[in-house]
Amino acid sequence: MSQGERQIWDLWMPGAGAQGLPFARGRCDKTEFMLVHAAPLSLSVDVWSDQGTLLARGRNLERRAARTPITRLQLQEGQVTREEIWPIETDYGLPVILPGGEIGILRAWWNAPDHQEWRWSVEFYNHQ
Repeated sequence: MSQGERQIWDLWMPGAGAQGLPFARGRCDKTEFMLVHAAPLSLSVDVWSDQGTLLARGRNLERRAARTPITRLQLQEGQVTREEIWPIETDYGLPVILPGGEIGILRAWWNAPDHQEWRWSVEFYNHQ
């Protein structure tokens, strides 16, 4: 596995509590896309380098479509955008962050045509 350039993805629920509440914080290889499982209605996102440089930010990213199990965040030119998706094969290999911050790699996805059930596989790898 790669031990090159890394990022820290910090996701917050901005409308909860007095100052918002943490949703997930995880460290992964550099990526343009991050999938989020069970994302809240509103998210604020900061993406940091390992050296502490702010790479991108998205504030109060609201769900603008029907709820799906997966949200795709995209880092582009210092901004983070949000899109609700049902993953397809082109999403395989992307990192997916779970509530709390564990990050794995999406390996497979299936959903019923009516979107009432789904099955997915995520691979987790750790190195100290």
